[in-house]
Amino acid sequence: MSRFQQDAALLLDAIGGKDNINAITHCVTRLRFVLKDPKRADVSRIEAITSVKGTFTQSGQFQVIIGNEVSEFYKVFTALAGIEGVSKDAVKAAASSQQNLLQRIMSALGEIFAPIIPALICGGLILGFRNLIGEIKMFDGQTLAQTSVFWAGMYQFLWLIGEAVFHMLPIGIVWSITRKMGTTPILGIVLGATLVSPQLLNAFAVAGTAPADIPHWDFGFARVNMIGYQGQVIAAIMAGFVLVYLERLFRRITPAVISMIVVPFCSLVPAVIIAHVLVGPIGWKIGSGIADVVYNGLTSDWNVLFAAVFGFLYAPVVMTGLHHMTNAIDMTLTTKFGGTILWPMIALSNIAQGSSVLAMSVLQRHNARAAQVNVPACVSAYLGVTEPALFGVNLKYGFPLICGMIGSATAAVISVGGGVQALSIGVGGIPGILSINPQFWQTFALAMAAAIVVPFILTCLIGQRRLSAAEKGHTPAPAPAELISSETFIAPMTGRLIALEDVADQGFASKSMGDGIAIEPSDGTVIAPYSGTVAVAFPTGHAYGLACDNGREVLIHIGMDTVELGGKGFTARVKQGDRVRQGDVLAEVDLAYIKAQGKPLVSPIVFTDGEAITVRQKNVDITRGEGGIIDL
Repeated sequence: MSRFQQDAALLLDAIGGKDNINAITHCVTRLRFVLKDPKRADVSRIEAITSVKGTFTQSGQFQVIIGNEVSEFYKVFTALAGIEGVSKDAVKAAASSQQNLLQRIMSALGEIFAPIIPALICGGLILGFRNLIGEIKMFDGQTLAQTSVFWAGMYQFLWLIGEAVFHMLPIGIVWSITRKMGTTPILGIVLGATLVSPQLLNAFAVAGTAPADIPHWDFGFARVNMIGYQGQVIAAIMAGFVLVYLERLFRRITPAVISMIVVPFCSLVPAVIIAHVLVGPIGWKIGSGIADVVYNGLTSDWNVLFAAVFGFLYAPVVMTGLHHMTNAIDMTLTTKFGGTILWPMIALSNIAQGSSVLAMSVLQRHNARAAQVNVPACVSAYLGVTEPALFGVNLKYGFPLICGMIGSATAAVISVGGGVQALSIGVGGIPGILSINPQFWQTFALAMAAAIVVPFILTCLIGQRRLSAAEKGHTPAPAPAELISSETFIAPMTGRLIALEDVADQGFASKSMGDGIAIEPSDGTVIAPYSGTVAVAFPTGHAYGLACDNGREVLIHIGMDTVELGGKGFTARVKQGDRVRQGDVLAEVDLAYIKAQGKPLVSPIVFTDGEAITVRQKNVDITRGEGGIIDL
């Protein structure tokens, strides 16, 4: 973990300092910041940091890609900055204040569908398998199910899961909405169940039922059709939000002593009535209207043009977060038409962006740092997650993004021109072929080939001209500096020597940043304990990192919480990149001022390269420039 010390310091400075951070958390590969002023973040400096694989802004969050070791980097960064991380929900809440209405809607849709997408993918694969064994006549005019009792039974059995995923989808949607909005999930499940109750006419049977034969509730003054909403997405979303806001209302106005009785009853009953009388029918019409527009566009005489535009623009749409709307459209298309022509183009776009990264991997095969980003980003895109490829590679260089967009458009034209239809949402990359209706596998395979070959060739051709030798990794490595092995560590300050584990700050005392010592200085001159290069020099003058000629890395942190002084009391004598000799002055410090501000003077000196040390004596007075203090 300690090896991230210098990079963490550089990131803190480049991002605008501690006072520019509203909130920070991390996910599997990225640091997620909510910044007070995003313009203060110097993206070019941040992306030049060794540990950083790329940056992007999405949903109001400035995200810095670190990779699999992000949790270690996060600990070092938060300890160094003197800030505490928060939960992902808190970061999302802070970020929402920086989003416009459309961005907030798209973000909400993404969070609603995220928990149920695994079920949708599983359902799509099951429908594909059912079609393969029960619909495709592969054996002398018979399907596999028709030739075997076992496969006939399997064909029927698998529909148990398929029906649960697609017909009962409103239950999952309303549950997810109540979960996201912080209301009662079980009430969401009950409301969703009332939308797909077997007492109602199944939504899939409505089109084939005469209006006079549709069952209804008769209240005397009004009649309400007893129609189910199996597979309906928009209607379920609208019903879910009705329940959420009713529950919030009654929570606010109901005394706590009777809330357990009043809130569920007064929230759920009106929500069910409103869902069946008002928002259900409206949502059905909205969903059908959207599905009709998309379907007609994809099956019209100009469907190839529609496909080319969608395929070309889908990657930029992903970068804005607007792509979350396509989940609702895909599911509505699946419900109404028995499949979706839209989703195959989405899978092809992901493959195309991954192919651009594959070409960059070939072009930059001698660039070790680029390979750390390119390889996992390519694999991720081919498996359906494109953000690392888009933000970490393709957008950074520009031309791979455009090449991927061209390849996506080409593949989309082939897919739509061949009438390729997916049975449902699937894995959004190469494995996505398993969710394609088997009769279209050959055409989809051809489209995938275009999504792989076209971006790869274009990116390679353009990259040969556009990438510099340094970017390709062909620049000769600089000759290593001559090691000065004869130098022994000297005290950078005069004062009281203290064991590092006795420092009040647990970030240092735990030695999570590295082993070392601490000094409580009695005069304000700070010198270099070794010869080397100043790798980090905080603008506030309170901390310096040295990349020493003997291969060691040392951090000198003057005082505790002194970053909060904004540089007052510190006079830096060096800057980042300067060469220093052992004993050169790094800084002059006004100890009286620091003490008057209530800041402890204890100053950790940490070996951030992980070097273990032995302190010869503790709690003794030492003099600046004195040797023989520690053994390495």
